[in-house]
Amino acid sequence: MRKGMIGVVAAMFIVGAPVTHAQQASSGPGGTPESGRLSQAEFKMLTDIRVGVIKAALQLTPEQEKLWPAVEEAIRARAETRSRRLAALGERMDQQRDVDPVQLYRQRADVLADRAAGLRKLADAWQPLYQSLTPDQKTRLRLVTAHAIEGLRTAMENRRMDSDDEEDTELWVLPR
Repeated sequence: MRKGMIGVVAAMFIVGAPVTHAQQASSGPGGTPESGRLSQAEFKMLTDIRVGVIKAALQLTPEQEKLWPAVEEAIRARAETRSRRLAALGERMDQQRDVDPVQLYRQRADVLADRAAGLRKLADAWQPLYQSLTPDQKTRLRLVTAHAIEGLRTAMENRRMDSDDEEDTELWVLPR
């Protein structure tokens, strides 16, 4: 168990560097250092890393390995949907146009419904595997999840600070 925990902690530190780097500077198609957006290749790389860390942390048995492809597929599908959603949002924010608030609400409702459906598919894919996990595996999964949530929280705080530093950028003001 101790070796497994050391491996998980090491994997988290290894993953932290590329994630931090990708959040700070992005380049390539779809992502520029100025925009702070990840390119499609960078987004895919981060998804590959996340999937790898989760799988390594779980140390699946041969029986559990049979349940893993559905989970991995759901994780990747959700990540791909998120990537497309963020790209579309970036495009909309780059366009200077009049905003119809009613249409904005409808679009937001559609996005939330899609996110809810994707999250349900992810939960459905995880359920059989999660039920087969040992208490030790569940603990490792909780540690990886807590680390991921902390990383998201840090990234959000960094974005908030970055937007506060830009005097002429207002996060909640609609474009004219």
